[in-house]
Amino acid sequence: MPPRLPTLLLPIVSLSAAGAMAAPTLDASVRERAETLVREGKHASLVIAVIDGRDSAVYGFGRARPGDAAEPDADTVYEIGSVTKTMTGLLLADAVVAGNAGLDQAVAELLPAYTIPAHAGQQITLAQLATHFSGLPRLPGNLAPADINDPYADYAEAQLRSFLAGHTLSRPPDASYEYSNLGYGLLGTALAERAQLPYEELLQARIFRPLGMLSSSTQTTPALRARLAPGHLEDGQPTSNWHFQAIAAAGAVRSSASDMIAYVQSYMRAPGAAQRLAVQPRQILAGEGDGDGVKKVGLAWVLDQVDGQPFAWHNGQTGGYASFVGYTLDGKRGVVVLSNTARDVDGLGVGVLVPGSLPPLEKDGAPPKEIAIDPARLAQYAGQYTLAPTFVLSVRQGPDGLLVGATGQGEAPVFASAQDTFFYKAVEAQLVFQRDAQGAITGVILHQNGMAMPGKRKP
Repeated sequence: MPPRLPTLLLPIVSLSAAGAMAAPTLDASVRERAETLVREGKHASLVIAVIDGRDSAVYGFGRARPGDAAEPDADTVYEIGSVTKTMTGLLLADAVVAGNAGLDQAVAELLPAYTIPAHAGQQITLAQLATHFSGLPRLPGNLAPADINDPYADYAEAQLRSFLAGHTLSRPPDASYEYSNLGYGLLGTALAERAQLPYEELLQARIFRPLGMLSSSTQTTPALRARLAPGHLEDGQPTSNWHFQAIAAAGAVRSSASDMIAYVQSYMRAPGAAQRLAVQPRQILAGEGDGDGVKKVGLAWVLDQVDGQPFAWHNGQTGGYASFVGYTLDGKRGVVVLSNTARDVDGLGVGVLVPGSLPPLEKDGAPPKEIAIDPARLAQYAGQYTLAPTFVLSVRQGPDGLLVGATGQGEAPVFASAQDTFFYKAVEAQLVFQRDAQGAITGVILHQNGMAMPGKRKP
């Protein structure tokens, strides 16, 4: 018998309309920034929702599709990427409130057919998965996409189970923070197993249908496809959508501004027990603080502050999209930012939540600052790095610096922005080299199109 599932929350979204209070206005500096970013081609389109208590307003910029006569609106659908994690975190909180799971419960208890790695007998708990303190890596080592532009499409349950069965934790769970898409995919799998429902149906039953989120799904139905804004790479080139199997709970949801308003308002206005539990700070993100204080993490949500204003937020990015959602912890102000270009929109989101905090324009999408590295030190990076069985990066020292080639592609120079960190000027991509405890380089991570692809150095 599946566990009991009490009603999570009734729909509470209320858009401003004629006869209601004036619609919340978009800060002039944020509006100007959005217009500039679209005009300069840094975003194909942007949708910004401003939430003020019961009222909200949606502002569209650019064109979601070539040839569109009007700006995108509250019903335009975007991939929201890792904002999905807050929904998985809410499903965990919901299960805890219902008595169907415990935050300190071992994930192995929910997945008896899996072999879950442990460290010296210390097992990974659901809370550790939800706060990125599980000790699991960002991505599974056996992720080998047939199409790097759709990296999770062929990663199924069999691959997930195989990786976990053969993986050894390098440190105890709860020892340190490491953002993990793998961990959230596992958390969603465990919650779905406990509810005896597929992850998509669990989302629909516990969050989307109760909140009236009719344009939200991990699947692209024909109705959603008709309103889906096509994605673009950071350089503006069109790209394919992402599809998910075993890692769906980390980033598979597509949604609209209208639906996301309802979602954010469920935390802002008379939040239920599950929403309150989801944003309780559970861990400090060491080294992640700014001048206003140290960031903390709840069940996916990051608890932060700027200019003395505390707020909860999460962002997301896939190969062709970017997103940001957040709200001030006093429940007075909320924001949703959606883009169909894989370029950071966090500054816009925080600028709505905390007026006057918008960073200077030159920080938006500015290339990394190049630093000089002694040519004698560059030789240590030379070698071949296997990112997938059929995709290998070849690094060598050229006359003017490092040159990097890839399977089926020519060489391109990369430039240092920090020790062990190099960036391309020809494309939007970075290489971060990894070292072992003795300081020897053992691998590299390629960051491109919202994806982090690790690769091991060949002996």
